[in-house]
Amino acid sequence: MKRVSGRWIKTIALVSMLMFLASSERITAQDMGACYMVTTSGRAISLGKLCGVTPSDKGVFRIPIKRRMGKTPIVDVTFNGNKTFEMIVDTGASITLITSNMANTLKLKPTGTMQAEIADGSQVKFPISQVNSIAVGGAVVNNVEVAIAPKAGIGLLGHNFFDNYDVKILGNVIEFSQR
Repeated sequence: MKRVSGRWIKTIALVSMLMFLASSERITAQDMGACYMVTTSGRAISLGKLCGVTPSDKGVFRIPIKRRMGKTPIVDVTFNGNKTFEMIVDTGASITLITSNMANTLKLKPTGTMQAEIADGSQVKFPISQVNSIAVGGAVVNNVEVAIAPKAGIGLLGHNFFDNYDVKILGNVIEFSQR
């Protein structure tokens, strides 16, 4: 009887350890946030470009970084629910700035002008317009004023989009957490 109960204890201990390891893997997967796969060698590979964005927790949106310009992240941004453009996430920009090509694609007409101070300290005037919505993953802001930069090659996602979010730029994703 002692020998049989010893085997049961070892079996229970092994099952408990396997359950712990299995739950540890689940926790790790949730912490990664973005879509990924694990190779046969156990290495995790991000599939964020294939999977898009998945909210990790309520009010937290993880957006895959498509690429970087220098060290600045570039993400896909959807306007008015149907037009997607690559944009720089610019934590120093107070307003979202779009290119002339973007404005033409969205069929925007200027509704006024604004004066802004740019990175070198000089003042520049931009035409402004309004879009129905801007969405990055599950984060959506409606009725957003945008500046149109005639000479810009890429747009800037500014504070008027992510003002109600805490922004955390990680290695391959950006987290927007609702405040």
